[in-house]
Amino acid sequence: MEFANPFAVLLMGVLAAFILYNIRRGNLGRQLFIREVPGVAAIDEVVGRAVELGRPVLFSTGLGGIDIVTLQAITVIGHVTKLAARFRTRVIVPTVDPMAIPLIEEVQREAHAAVGAEEAYDPADVRFLSGEQFAYAAGVVGILHREKAGATFFFGNFAAESLVLTENGQRVGAVQIAASPDSGQIPFFLATCDYVIIGEEYYAVTALMSGDPVLRGSVVGQDYIKLVLLGLIILGVVLTAWSILQAQTEPHFLSRWLEGAGG
Repeated sequence: MEFANPFAVLLMGVLAAFILYNIRRGNLGRQLFIREVPGVAAIDEVVGRAVELGRPVLFSTGLGGIDIVTLQAITVIGHVTKLAARFRTRVIVPTVDPMAIPLIEEVQREAHAAVGAEEAYDPADVRFLSGEQFAYAAGVVGILHREKAGATFFFGNFAAESLVLTENGQRVGAVQIAASPDSGQIPFFLATCDYVIIGEEYYAVTALMSGDPVLRGSVVGQDYIKLVLLGLIILGVVLTAWSILQAQTEPHFLSRWLEGAGG
C-alpha cells in the first residue's frame, strides 16, 4: 500500500466493503446462496461407504507444507474424522510435513471428543512418511493396500504422483474425492476419482460444510469482487481499444497544426 495511488486505495476499500457487508448479512440471518458442489455434498456419503464396508478412511493432504491450502485440508480432516468417529471408523492421515502432525493430531482429538469417542482416537493414524515426493507416494500406496481403505480423500497440492495415488485407490475399491486449487492435476483426478472439487471451489468447501455465516459471507463477498474486477477489466479493454482506434482514424494534432501553418 505504500506506493498505491488513490484509485487503488479506494478500490481496495470498496472491495473489502463487499466482503464485510456480506458477512454482516450472514450474521443477521440472511440466506446467502452458494452453488452446491457435488464433491462436498458427497463427503457424508463417501465416509458412510467406508463405515458400511468396515474399512478405514485415508486422507492425504498432498505435498504442501503449512500453508493456506493445507490448512483448508486440515479443516476438512476435522469434519471427516467427526463423521467417521461416530461409528468408530479410523481416518488415516499420511503427511509429508512433520510440522503438520501436531495440528492434525489435535484436530482429530477434538473431533473424537465432539462425538464422545475419545477412546477411539489413535495418534498413530497420523503418519509422517517422507518429505520426498515419490517416497511419500510409495508410502501412501502401501497404506492403501495394507489397510484396504474404503474411502480416500486427496485434498491439497499434488504433482506427478497424483495419478499413482488415485489409481491405487481405485484398485483397492475405495470411493474417492479429490480437491486441489492446482488445475494441472485436475485431469488425472477426473479420470480416476468419483468426485472432484475443482479450482476455487476448493476454498468454498469449509463454508459449504459448516454453514458458518462468516465463511459463507466471505465467499459470497469474494464472488462479488470477482464480478467487479471482471467488469473493470472489460471496461479497460474497451477504452484501450477505443483510444487506439481513435488514434488511427484521426490525424495527429501536430500534423494538423503543421498543415494549417503551411496553408
